Amino acid sequence: MKKKKLAGMVLSFSLAAGVLSGCGAATTGGSGGGDTIKIGGNLELSGGVASYGQSVNKGVKLAFEEINKKKINGKKLKLVAVDNKSEAAEATNGSIKLVSQDKVAAVIGAATSTNTLAQVQIADTNKVPLITPTGTNPDITSKGGKVNDYVFRTCFIDPFQGTVAANYAIDTLKVKTAAIYIDSASDYSKGLAAAFKKAFTEKGGTIVGEEAYQAKDTDFRATLTRLKAKKPEFIFLPGYYEEVGLILKQARQAGIEVPFMGGDGWDSPKLTEIAGADPLKNTFITNHYSAGDKDEKVQKFVSAYHKKYNEDPDAFAALGYDTAYFLADAIKRSKDASPEKIKKALEETKDLSLVSGKLTLDKEHNPIKSAVILKYVDGKQTYETKVNP
Repeated sequence: MKKKKLAGMVLSFSLAAGVLSGCGAATTGGSGGGDTIKIGGNLELSGGVASYGQSVNKGVKLAFEEINKKKINGKKLKLVAVDNKSEAAEATNGSIKLVSQDKVAAVIGAATSTNTLAQVQIADTNKVPLITPTGTNPDITSKGGKVNDYVFRTCFIDPFQGTVAANYAIDTLKVKTAAIYIDSASDYSKGLAAAFKKAFTEKGGTIVGEEAYQAKDTDFRATLTRLKAKKPEFIFLPGYYEEVGLILKQARQAGIEVPFMGGDGWDSPKLTEIAGADPLKNTFITNHYSAGDKDEKVQKFVSAYHKKYNEDPDAFAALGYDTAYFLADAIKRSKDASPEKIKKALEETKDLSLVSGKLTLDKEHNPIKSAVILKYVDGKQTYETKVNP
């Protein structure tokens, strides 16, 4: 139901976007000939997954401060932020506002796949680049063999993340059976689960059970009981931190002690607050970077972020920061900061050194980059290994 509703909203708003594009919505280049270049931020600053959007926003703001000290071709970047409230309809409305009223040169966001998908057609119709720092669903940048010309991302995609998790489960944890527990209303969760299932079975593993929940659920005991009865050696749980925290807590209470693993959707300091440290024992995630990485560029970022916000940056903050620099590099090479030239420069990005690794875009506007695997110890993430594509 939710997917059909989203499709309907995107279709109706895309008609509005088409009208807007006919009114010259994206022809100013977002700079208006002055000394600033306006960049939209369409993020989850409140609502169910606000932790993600807030982290991305902090990373972007830190990067903009650094970038503006030197300027780009004599101009500063100005962030025009809207709060999509963690809802697809609000993400669509926000995108229309940024493109038609604010006349931004590009849009950063959203943090989640569903809220990014709600903006794709608006970006392409109005020819204003949209960059998601953390939306991992493959359909965001390309669907059915057709590339969404004005849509980009800074993160790896679900199939890579799901495959990395499956390989780790079989090769490192040495499990032979697994269960999958997904958020049935989440494009992100379903995408990771499909990739994990394919890779796990191709490597000789057996999926012994599959269950589903929905966002905002709070009682998972019935489905966990069914999963426990299947006796899996491992449970793949590709969800968002709010539900994941409760699921892990209730799973351990039910006597399920097997390893759990998820993706970057777990990455929030609130996960430990919700679940508690003990339920996080023997759990793992795939992620985009680790604050524990000794790389000089990583540690410089961690230090600057901690100095500004008095907290350690999660992967969403790192990717927000990287997205700002990815966009700034393209704007610098575009010369006039027009959306069309920014788009071309984004496509031509190669070996750009960022906190989350070197970024080179493939033909579908997806980065070719590494992933890291993290383990929770005493409620905190610890670095396990890095996996190359």
